Amino acid sequence: MDDLERKRLTTASFGELADAYLDSDVHRTGADLELLASWCDDATCALDIACGAGHTAVALTEAGVSTVVAADATSAMVETATETFDLVGTVADAERLPFADDAFDAVTCRIAAHHFPTPNAFVREVARVLAPGGIFAFEDNVAPNDEQLADFFDQFERLRDPCHGEAFSVAQWHDRFREAGFTVDESATVRKELEYESWVDRTNPDEERREELNELVRRPEAKTVYGVTVEDGVVRGFGNEKVLIRATK
Repeated sequence: MDDLERKRLTTASFGELADAYLDSDVHRTGADLELLASWCDDATCALDIACGAGHTAVALTEAGVSTVVAADATSAMVETATETFDLVGTVADAERLPFADDAFDAVTCRIAAHHFPTPNAFVREVARVLAPGGIFAFEDNVAPNDEQLADFFDQFERLRDPCHGEAFSVAQWHDRFREAGFTVDESATVRKELEYESWVDRTNPDEERREELNELVRRPEAKTVYGVTVEDGVVRGFGNEKVLIRATK
């Protein structure tokens, strides 16, 4: 599958899932969301890339940012965000942003970059649209440093969500930011506990994929990567690590 096909698949898939993401506790609440928004509270004009159902964009307005643009490649996500939260929205490819150079003094992207086919292009685009001194507040899932565990992580995530591309380590994201001209000011990893069944349900996999997921989640690798605990045959403990990075252009 080439990059264009992946983008089409992602757009079509997420077009059917807007309501599920609107109601997702992982996306609509959390200390990670509050921290990301607080990093941008001095901004006057911010862009939220891959806005999903709009939770990060509205958190920016609540933090005091006067102008926030919610952008997503999926029109249904933009419609959900703008209609639910009265935001300004636009349909936009994260790797080819339709904005002028230096247009924003803050950019956010939360739990989305693992879907992007060319993350280097995405980071370069953020650098282009950010004004000098602007803040890039970023969050995404973290891949384990161990190569075999990283492969397991991506395999598991793709089985649940065929639009999943690749997750990267903290060091890989830091390198990518610096290569694009950013200074990494702050970086933190957080573990987010998830409810396994609702996490699976959010992407609405068919029965065959559900059965495969239920097999993989009981493997030793899953215990290491996701902190899985199983009681009476039921997955109880489950979560993943995310990295939050505050960078300055």
